[in-house]
Amino acid sequence: MANAIFELPVVYNEPVLNYAPGSSERAHVKQVIQDIKSEQWDIPMIIDGKEVRTRDKRTIHAPHALHETLGTYSHGSARNIRDAIQAALNAKKEWENTPWHERAAVFLRAAELLAGPYRARMNAATMLGQSKNIYQAEIDCVAELADFYRYNATYMTQIYEQQPESPAGIWNRLEYRALEGFVFALTPFNFTSIAGNLPGAPALMGNTVVWKCAETQIYSAHVIMEVLKKAGLPDGVINLVFVDGPAAGKVVFRHPEFAGLHFTGSTGVFQLLWQTIADNVKRYRSYPRIVGETGGKDFVLAHRSADPKEVATALARGAFEYQGQKCSAASRAYIPSNIWKEVNQYLKEDLSTFKMGSPEDFTNFINAVIDEKAYSKITGYITKAGRDKSARIIAGGEFNNSEGYFIQPTVIRTKDPAYRTMCEEIFGPVLTIYTYDEDKYEETLKLVDETSPYALTGAIFSTERQAIIKATNELRNAAGNFYINDKPTGAVVGQQPFGGARASGTNDKAGSVLNLYRWVSPRTIKENFNPPVDYRYPFLAEE
Repeated sequence: MANAIFELPVVYNEPVLNYAPGSSERAHVKQVIQDIKSEQWDIPMIIDGKEVRTRDKRTIHAPHALHETLGTYSHGSARNIRDAIQAALNAKKEWENTPWHERAAVFLRAAELLAGPYRARMNAATMLGQSKNIYQAEIDCVAELADFYRYNATYMTQIYEQQPESPAGIWNRLEYRALEGFVFALTPFNFTSIAGNLPGAPALMGNTVVWKCAETQIYSAHVIMEVLKKAGLPDGVINLVFVDGPAAGKVVFRHPEFAGLHFTGSTGVFQLLWQTIADNVKRYRSYPRIVGETGGKDFVLAHRSADPKEVATALARGAFEYQGQKCSAASRAYIPSNIWKEVNQYLKEDLSTFKMGSPEDFTNFINAVIDEKAYSKITGYITKAGRDKSARIIAGGEFNNSEGYFIQPTVIRTKDPAYRTMCEEIFGPVLTIYTYDEDKYEETLKLVDETSPYALTGAIFSTERQAIIKATNELRNAAGNFYINDKPTGAVVGQQPFGGARASGTNDKAGSVLNLYRWVSPRTIKENFNPPVDYRYPFLAEE
């Protein structure tokens, strides 16, 4: 029974630890890495709170150490999907009727567990399973995921507080119901925080969820479920399955209780899912909510007034942190002729100091790309660029998969602004640069806007305000997250809500109240304290 209007703890962004040599957090995570490697996890699916194992055991290898086995996971089937849907539907009534502050408490506690006793374990799992260096892991799987859970609870209260006016004798109320049915969360490999937020955000709002994570992220997904279980999440609210996409889709998208899709992944897959949902729309009890963040071909545009060192640093970080495996990573750059020589010099100097190898060696800035499929795709672009007359590799270009999927950070310079690596999403450590005439800034703005079908992130560098204003206006629809004198990556929950439009998704802004609105179905309630007892209105009276 709720007999008070509760206020949540003051929300804040989780501080990012630096893991400097000699620090206690550095020593702790190194020890945990060794501990969990020795454990050889046998990872089950979690359906209705129960561990579900199958005979189809598949091994998990670190992308940077293919000879090392981290453990196994149980691969599932359509039957497991059906069981997960039923578990979600069975848990729905009790969970959506759980008071909002009790639901908030589960996720607030999960945030504290992530930031405290599970911090090293969460980092270690992400570093090993997804080949992230410690800093990239820390800002992702600990800080950002804790931020999602804390800020989402605050945004939930903001939604619930939005109430209509009530005139004398009337009480108007607006309640924000969970969706009618279950939500399907389909999550990517590259951000553990996204993997935790896509099922977590709908669940916070009273929905129950079937969660299919990328098979290359299962290692850290296992820890997320440990944290949520420890935080008190009831059985059946989030059900984690490891199945092939087509097998899942055949069951999920034909189910009449399918209520919503929360997706992060490729544009092609999202468009296919949208079409599949449309083809099945007559089956559903309600029109499903479709929320997706997909691809990007993110840009950095420098004006002739830009500081060359600032531009070079933004490119080095923005293009190559986490091997460029970010939907926000800088992958095309437009540099004016007057500063190109200096930008090129500074960028090459930075690249020459990058160390590449296992994330277990904290001095490595670059680690492995996620799997063989990604390796083949990325190296295919590099190989072709090395042969094309309209492109030239000016840095990097080497790759080797004898021990892990390692690709050198590669910079391509092209004379053709429509060259394929200026237009197509690569999702790896490849940056393509086009040098433009410093006096053709406005023409280049148009080029930036029209080159790519995507519109996720982009950055402008300039010290002239009018140039910044011009870019901000002309590129209004070219990026959902637009940066001025900063790299186009690193959005922070509560500060830069994330998402783009065009081919980059539905722009429902993860890390904001806008995303949570998608997981509720409002109901208006009008209560009349003094109902009329006569149908006659005053205008009916005789003169």
